Amino acid sequence: MKIQRLLLEEIQKNLIRGKVLVLYGPRQAGKTTLAKELLASISLRTKFVNADELLYREALASQNLKTLNEVLGNAELLVIDEAQRVPEIGLNLKILIDNNPNVTILATGSASFELANKINEPLTGRKLTFTLYPLSYTELSKTLGALETRNQLEQWMVWGGYPVIATTNDLVLRERLLGELVGSYLYRDLLELEGIRRPEKIVDLLRLLAFQIGQEVSLAELATSLGLSRDTVERYLDLLEKVFVIFRVGGFSRNLRKEVTKNSRYYFFDNGVRNSLIQNLNPISVRNDAGQLWENFLMVERRKANQLAGRSVNAYFWRTYDQKEIDYIEEHAGRLDAYEFKWGDGEIKAATRRMFLEAYPDAKVQVVNRESFEDFVK
Repeated sequence: MKIQRLLLEEIQKNLIRGKVLVLYGPRQAGKTTLAKELLASISLRTKFVNADELLYREALASQNLKTLNEVLGNAELLVIDEAQRVPEIGLNLKILIDNNPNVTILATGSASFELANKINEPLTGRKLTFTLYPLSYTELSKTLGALETRNQLEQWMVWGGYPVIATTNDLVLRERLLGELVGSYLYRDLLELEGIRRPEKIVDLLRLLAFQIGQEVSLAELATSLGLSRDTVERYLDLLEKVFVIFRVGGFSRNLRKEVTKNSRYYFFDNGVRNSLIQNLNPISVRNDAGQLWENFLMVERRKANQLAGRSVNAYFWRTYDQKEIDYIEEHAGRLDAYEFKWGDGEIKAATRRMFLEAYPDAKVQVVNRESFEDFVK
């Protein structure tokens, strides 16, 4: 089963001469496949090189225009896969694009911290950035049809959206593939970094976070539980964000002293990764964490939808010290939208709604449940 990636059309629209397109995303999210589909879909002269190959890695690191032009050849679009492997990749791309203003370059990379640190400064004003996440609910729906995708909602909540997982029907094979994906996904990029002395603590940290979906996370408590310093925990969290394992959402506060903003909440970019970490791939019907899975699913699907729709938003949760809370606050174009996630029946508590609207009278407040979620994830 081939699932059309919606980001392809967005990249096609932005093939601008003289620009470097940077495509980030976790391993096995489909970046290489997307790049090759892009090449097959356009009429430009193209070339695909893999920076894992020593020949291209050394040539692309040369800072020698003649050598860089030999890599480019006569291509109008050059794709460099695994570009973070190339030392000083940003500077080399700058040399290449400045001397070939009629060319477009697409550079892909799984470890955003490596690629970003090497690209941002040299390519100021010369690049556009995209992120390819695991498959979105909308992409699945466009391929399978709305009825079938909705019918399999609980499957996506448990197993996540990595292409190899979503397209494998054999349960035993799917579990094995997910376990291998998680091992590679968590360790390969992180263990290649200098200074990760206690890699097993990374997994312990993630397991602690997996049980705290929808709750504020205390760095001090995590540090105590793991036997690490607070600074080390903070560093690990930052690295895990940069390799697309987790993302952070902070507390929202504008008007009330009693609003909580000190701690953050953490979510996983993929439910399947979260569930594999805690070794629980049981169906929703026999789980006690359906609410957490629903919240994580909606948070990451909204993130995907916002990118594809071109919505630039600030994302928060809202809670007061007297325990009134709303799961998700979105600040966009000068307006506030508040969302409470409900897997079962239920409404926002009247006192919570009243306090929030008293503080932010122009905000919109609504519940996202199984009946209404499809509009939320578009």
